[in-house]
Amino acid sequence: MFLGFVVLPVIMAAYYGFFKWKGYGKPSVNGTFVGLDNYKIILTDPNFQQALGHTLLIAVLSLVIQGPLAILFALLLNQKFKGRGIIRTLIFVPYVVSEVIVGTGWGLMLQSTGAVNAVLAKVGITGVDWIADPKAAIWTLMFIISWKYIGFAVILMIAGMQSIPEELYEAARVDGASFWQMQWRITLPLLGSTVRIWAFLSLIGSLQLFDLVYIIWGQYVASTAGTSTMATYMVREGRLAGNYGYGNAVAVVIFVISLVIALTYQHFVLNRDLEGAITGPEKKRNRKHKVSNKRAHARSAAANVSASQAKSSEASLATAPIHEGEVA
Repeated sequence: MFLGFVVLPVIMAAYYGFFKWKGYGKPSVNGTFVGLDNYKIILTDPNFQQALGHTLLIAVLSLVIQGPLAILFALLLNQKFKGRGIIRTLIFVPYVVSEVIVGTGWGLMLQSTGAVNAVLAKVGITGVDWIADPKAAIWTLMFIISWKYIGFAVILMIAGMQSIPEELYEAARVDGASFWQMQWRITLPLLGSTVRIWAFLSLIGSLQLFDLVYIIWGQYVASTAGTSTMATYMVREGRLAGNYGYGNAVAVVIFVISLVIALTYQHFVLNRDLEGAITGPEKKRNRKHKVSNKRAHARSAAANVSASQAKSSEASLATAPIHEGEVA
């Protein structure tokens, strides 16, 4: 399944990326071999560079906005109060709603004559064009993304908090720690692995963002509004332009960028969480190394104990009184 639906399509996309091809028949027959020209065009195209910048900005803003809010909401929802289950459900509901429904609904409400501006007009505030205005569009997109996906982050954070032993908080209360001191000294450090996993999922999802942007901003408005992503660029310049070879080349570039970022994040951030999951020969070597270290420490400790016992025996003999019949 993995080879057929993941590895093989990647290889085929890399092969198609060497052709100028309209998507029907064999590329070698109905297309033109262009070698690396598609990749050269991608890397030098200002529109792709703009889309890449928007994608990276969305990835960073998603972490900065959703992370602190998710932790704050999780801290509040982890307390015991009436109606907690209902509030948890309401926060998680947007995450399970499909992107098509979310994009269509918000797209209608955020139009210049939509419900949002109508409500603002009722209170005397002049609304802006939330979709087409480049100064507002990126923040509109970030609001919609945060509204939809923060429920997933909150659920993860709550699960991480509930795995923290209650005894730690009880000991902190005995020592006189306040609520926020306990969260700062206990919750946040022990929540680190959950935060790192969520950040990884959020990062990968941001790099592949397509649905909401394409539904709300359409084919061409996203570029002028400053919300285009690498995925929308791929669809616009590949399938919609009838150049499937170029679209496959863009897909390969997106794959490589995502893979490099994922591997870099795993190497520098996730390795501390994966050390306990090492298997195979490496795990056996680590286990043997740990056993040998333990044995060495045990032998050293035994030698120290023997030496201390010998010294104490000598001291007791030296200070003991000599009675008649004993040989000094």
